[in-house]
Amino acid sequence: MPPRTHHRRTSISDVARHAGVSVGTVSNVLNRPDRVSPGTRERVEAAIAELSFVRNGSARQLRAGRITTVGAIVLDISNPFFTDVTRGIEERLTADDYTLMVASSDRDPEREARYLRLFEEHGVRGVMVVPTSDSIEHLLAVRERGIGVVLLDHPSPVESVSSVAVDDVDGGAMATRHLLEQGHSRIAFLNGAHSIRQCADRLEGVRQALADAGHDPDEALVEIPVSLDADGGEAGVRTLLDAPGPTAVFCVNDLVALGALRTLRRSGVSVPDDVALVGYDDVTFAAELATPLTSVRQPRHELGRRAADLMLRGGDAPAEHVVFQPELVVRESSTSTTR
Repeated sequence: MPPRTHHRRTSISDVARHAGVSVGTVSNVLNRPDRVSPGTRERVEAAIAELSFVRNGSARQLRAGRITTVGAIVLDISNPFFTDVTRGIEERLTADDYTLMVASSDRDPEREARYLRLFEEHGVRGVMVVPTSDSIEHLLAVRERGIGVVLLDHPSPVESVSSVAVDDVDGGAMATRHLLEQGHSRIAFLNGAHSIRQCADRLEGVRQALADAGHDPDEALVEIPVSLDADGGEAGVRTLLDAPGPTAVFCVNDLVALGALRTLRRSGVSVPDDVALVGYDDVTFAAELATPLTSVRQPRHELGRRAADLMLRGGDAPAEHVVFQPELVVRESSTSTTR
């Protein structure tokens, strides 16, 4: 196998030599083309095209004294919840002519750390991060190096780091209270790893609501660990059907609920007459399913916009901690007319 060759990035000096002009002339063509004669401008533009030159945006921002790139690391950009949060971030940043770089950590701390390094190398102004754990020592180190940090969809464990989150304990409790009001006394909770803050908080809310209603959570709740996607919902329901008992299923997010609904229908289980189903996030498809899904709505776009607001305030502004309240949206998947 021949050795791999590494091609040096074309520089503005390369373009200048190729076009037979000064570096300053190339800079003017890129930034102030009206100052360059048409013939010279055409020659420089031809050199740029022939050499496939791409300007170094980070260096240009540093020279201008204004960094306009911001990074965001979410758990999984393929999840519609995080897609909508990211759109909220993007809309807010675009209003101030900022550019957004987005990455998925896939809940992997090492992957998160890799993207943090990459963003730092690209000279971002700051990062908005859905942390993979409650430990944020690595994010504090990033901030010490002059890069802004905002925790996204996660309350901050320290006062000095701004955060935007949703009260997921209350969200889990309101979904459970709704199912209890519908006459269900034994509930299955399809949940992710407890190391994920959202999963732990929603479980806490479920247990609180059961206890407040006079039920022993250890008896009334069947927690089934699943992956946080539709495949996880399918696997969770298959486990549930092997050991029947609960008449209601609460899913930690709407993707899990999608897989659960699909498998229940394929198994001949009527939703909601045989089993009630509730999701979490209220993503766009929740209302469009064959059986519209009851779900706990999070203010997805506003979550992203508010995080971007905090990021753009600058490092001298005092830290702020924003907590949104979720809302239960009741649809057909949990409201049986025969129960």
